[in-house]
Amino acid sequence: MSAAPVGPAHPVFVDVDTGVDDAMALAYLFASPEADLVGIASTAGNVGVHEVCRNNLALLELCGITGVPVSTGSEIPLSAPLRTAEDTHGPQGLGYAELPEPTAAPTSYDAAEAWVRAAHAHPGELVGIATGPLTNLALALRAEPALPQLLRRLVIMGGSFDYRGNTTPVAEWNTSVDPEATQQVYAAWRDAQELPIVLGLNLTETVVMTPALLDRLAREADPQADIRQRPNPLIRVLSDAMRFYFEFHESQGEGYLAHLHDPVAAAVALDPELVTCRPAAVDVELTGTLTRGMTIADWSGHWGREPHALIGVDVDPAAFFDRFITRVAGFARQLAHPGPSDHS
Repeated sequence: MSAAPVGPAHPVFVDVDTGVDDAMALAYLFASPEADLVGIASTAGNVGVHEVCRNNLALLELCGITGVPVSTGSEIPLSAPLRTAEDTHGPQGLGYAELPEPTAAPTSYDAAEAWVRAAHAHPGELVGIATGPLTNLALALRAEPALPQLLRRLVIMGGSFDYRGNTTPVAEWNTSVDPEATQQVYAAWRDAQELPIVLGLNLTETVVMTPALLDRLAREADPQADIRQRPNPLIRVLSDAMRFYFEFHESQGEGYLAHLHDPVAAAVALDPELVTCRPAAVDVELTGTLTRGMTIADWSGHWGREPHALIGVDVDPAAFFDRFITRVAGFARQLAHPGPSDHS
């Protein structure tokens, strides 16, 4: 694989429900020189929003990153009661990983306002990434309907297109938690010049982390270390988190492995060339007794609507892992030489 392209840094705003794979996505963004991380929104999803906020603040402190505001989002979806996934991600969201209580506090303004502030601070330049339920983004759109015109790019991890669900037979987790928010976000982008990139399970479940790949990450981060000890602080946290994630997937009959949904979204946000996409009009089923939360792509134009999303249909997992491991391992090595890194 050729070296990953590294262009000028772009302002990046990420909305996460951290979450094991969200933590891996954040590590990738911390490690990527193209990402000028200007804010993190915390979304209720994998765990409650206050646990998510704590995880985001603690990961920033672990990595010595200052100047990145973390905002607390809504505690509940737009219409439905909140469901969380501690069975998948652990009681606090990071599996077996333990992080000190963060010393920083979240912003005084909420996550919806954080989206709007970031978009107005960087009009036409902001890259938005959403790897959890879209509650915060839907609320931000109510406050600022021009968000689709203000963003340079939006990448969403969510949905499942011509593929099974992971929460119900047809629905993916993020969409299933708040299908009304997802439907409203898709609808808001119908008149946008830049179509959102949507990465569903049909794509992200082809990107499979294994113990061998995790060991490769640890070796590249610290070639001299005993691989069983994981002495590097970031690698230790990621490994302890992933061990829980591996065990969950094994309990579901999928093997001792894990799908890296959210890191793929982070990587694609910085380099859309990593995936092949097909344009389509998309929508979300809201009322079906068996199909609520299902995402539908109208590939054949039956609805008579113009395409308003780019749906990821193909990715090279080996190329992704080469890039992910090189970046995150290199960043983890830097943590052996403490010193704050200002991403403001």
